[in-house]
Amino acid sequence: MSEIQTVAVLGAGTMGSGIAHVFARGGLAVLLCDIEPRFLDRALIQIRANLGREAAKGKLPESEVEPALARITPTTDRESLSAAQFAVEAASERFNLKSELFRSLDRILPAEAILATNTSSISITRLAAQTGRPAQVIGMHFFNPVPVMQLVEVIRGMATSDATFAAVRDLSIKLGKIPVEVNDAPGFVSNRVLMPLINEAAYAVLEGVATPESVDQVFKLGMAHPMGPLALADFIGLDVCVDIMRVLYDGLGNPKYNPCPLLVRMVDAGWLGRKSGRGFYTYDK
Repeated sequence: MSEIQTVAVLGAGTMGSGIAHVFARGGLAVLLCDIEPRFLDRALIQIRANLGREAAKGKLPESEVEPALARITPTTDRESLSAAQFAVEAASERFNLKSELFRSLDRILPAEAILATNTSSISITRLAAQTGRPAQVIGMHFFNPVPVMQLVEVIRGMATSDATFAAVRDLSIKLGKIPVEVNDAPGFVSNRVLMPLINEAAYAVLEGVATPESVDQVFKLGMAHPMGPLALADFIGLDVCVDIMRVLYDGLGNPKYNPCPLLVRMVDAGWLGRKSGRGFYTYDK
């Protein structure tokens, strides 16, 4: 496969903008694609602010901020992604949406290009089957905030080739990340372990065992977690947590993965956590 010089990032939300940030900071040309210009404009403002913050903290030379930004080309035209040798989608955690993106990318990108997904729970094997290049489909699960967190879960589907895995592992290292190899299973490692913790913490609140503040204090002070599970759920987004739990429940069939009714009600109420201004805690939007 030719050297990866241009990457496509589909989705300009929190994760997509963070992924575009680290690719651009790593010297790669980035085609950042979303369906509306306002989403792209918001992402570029956030990336500029985050790069500036890194420069202010001495983590990035000030002289590299503008060149990194210049390497990002926003676009609403998916056909323009044909110049990329690598693509990663960071769309919402819904199989139907991601599968449509993969079919589209399979048609648009060069035959040798790798197609990656930032999914946090959906089957890589199932997504790969939507394409004519399953050996070149892989999971590349970044963690939020992407510019800060070092871990990348690199997930093999059943058909993922050794060459594809090696290319994505090496790309992760080039970005300053630490790739950890994981095989394809619902939730992979991170969310298979994390989501039942968040779910049980929500049950503790629902059943009146403790307040959200008390639950989180137990984990921060007793288990040395930097953030309690309910504050973390707010940070991730309660809607995202519920979506992941439903994927886990559907894939593994164990009732322990079924989302707590309190989480479902909060999502129904629009209390999604930090991004909506209210979850287990309240926030300035």
